[in-house]
Amino acid sequence: MTAAQGISVSTIEARPLPRPVNIWLIAGTVTIAAFMELLDTSIANVALPYIGGGLGRSYDEVTWILTTYLVANAVVLPMTAWFSRSLGRKTYYLLCVVVFTISSLFCGLAPSLVLC
Repeated sequence: MTAAQGISVSTIEARPLPRPVNIWLIAGTVTIAAFMELLDTSIANVALPYIGGGLGRSYDEVTWILTTYLVANAVVLPMTAWFSRSLGRKTYYLLCVVVFTISSLFCGLAPSLVLC
């Protein structure tokens, strides 16, 4: 572009260059969250008999814990694209990690199946 088009050469040169993005850091961060979700599902599957024993419930009753977790995941998954567009990918990702961590903490601290 030339000065005749309304942009001077000094204006173009004064713009800062974008920061380089470390793709390995982004890939690692996304992988950790996916691993946390997979690990949580696996732990819940293995621990179901112990959860039932600790809460005084039958195995059939505690399988609802895993069923509701998987149903909630299936409901939220299709809405992910819309949420990430409206909130921004980074904000949505951080919000999901925080909500996942807090809800996992509350489920771990629940004294009965009703509060879980």
